[in-house]
Amino acid sequence: MSDRDSPVGPAAGPAASAPRSYLFVPGNRPDRFAKACATAADAVIVDLEDAVPPDDKASARVSIVQWVSAEHPVLVRINGAETPWFREDLDLAALPGVVGIVIPKAEQVDDIIAVARHATPTSAIVPLIESARGFANALAIAQVPGVQRLAFGSIDFEFDLGIRGDGEELLHFRSQLVLVSRLAGVRAPVDGVTTDLRDGERIAVDTLRARRLGFGGKLCIHPNQVAAVNDGFSPDEGEVAWARRVLEAAAVAKGAAVAVDGKMVDAPVIAKAGAIVREAERGIRRTIRPG
Repeated sequence: MSDRDSPVGPAAGPAASAPRSYLFVPGNRPDRFAKACATAADAVIVDLEDAVPPDDKASARVSIVQWVSAEHPVLVRINGAETPWFREDLDLAALPGVVGIVIPKAEQVDDIIAVARHATPTSAIVPLIESARGFANALAIAQVPGVQRLAFGSIDFEFDLGIRGDGEELLHFRSQLVLVSRLAGVRAPVDGVTTDLRDGERIAVDTLRARRLGFGGKLCIHPNQVAAVNDGFSPDEGEVAWARRVLEAAAVAKGAAVAVDGKMVDAPVIAKAGAIVREAERGIRRTIRPG
């Protein structure tokens, strides 16, 4: 069953097993590739775009070709369709071990289709919504076959729209990406990075906000951020205990009306409880398995 045929979002379905944390590693630092894969990140993105200066693009691409394999699967953030490196970057999509392509500044459906044609049938295509045009076309982009989920490039998005602030200033746009993802039948979207590398409380707060809004994961720019993101997108002990109480009460009721903790339990609540328990049973450490 594909994601497009299954429930998506925080309550049910395969979205629950999607990566929570995506850790960027610069494509021109092959000495860091294995270290990134050894972290607790659910997925690693080798970055050929922002992290790599123009003069290093070709050598970074060679480094990926020489290193990547099925033993350590990664996604690759290629350069945008408007750049001179886009076409050559597309050749990486079919390499064994490249399990997904992150598309920066995604704006046009045709560009997403071009990537999908070069990727394998099981590749995860993750377009980054980073501009007003990309946001306006987000539903059409999410509906391209092969797109697994959208990601929010919040920093570039702020700049493009002249927005000052990452909190309530972006609330509307974040919520719309969650809605668009649900309408397109793809996995819950991935929130943008937290730029503060030393404030552990900030990354936890940002992750909690993303989860409450319906996001399913978050981009990380430092290994120190991964644990907080994984924890934020995993059910805590209180949630699991509540979910088990709901399922036990529903089993005893056998379809009759029932209340748990003074609140009525209906089918959506039971489905949510089941998803929480399944997520807890999967354990903390997960590896990316697109499709």
